[in-house]
Amino acid sequence: MLGTACVIAFVPSLDLTRSAAFYADVLGLSLEDVTPYACVLRGGLVMVRVTKVGSLQPQPFTVLGWQVDDIHAVAAALAGSGVDLVRFKGMDQDSAGVWTTPGGDRVAWFNDPDGNILSLTQFAPR
Repeated sequence: MLGTACVIAFVPSLDLTRSAAFYADVLGLSLEDVTPYACVLRGGLVMVRVTKVGSLQPQPFTVLGWQVDDIHAVAAALAGSGVDLVRFKGMDQDSAGVWTTPGGDRVAWFNDPDGNILSLTQFAPR
């Protein structure tokens, strides 16, 4: 039923101006619209609606992520833009902050300005 429909991802934010700058200027998503209620961006074929909320308790899990071909290059580019990767206690992350799953996938996490957890994933060749 929805297998061919375009996906819209939603991310909460307390400050749309700050979020629009982060998602567009730092992460490189295309900013399509800003209203008092949301900023609409596009990453590839996916629309990302950063929605204005009155209060926010960031979740302890990833809310939005990207599949990348070279996780270390993207992590370095993020670091060059002032974005720090998140380190989780008990996870064996390398010096760049990248964790390798038992199956060989590589994952790294970072926060948006509201503390939402975002991720990068480089899948192992199958």
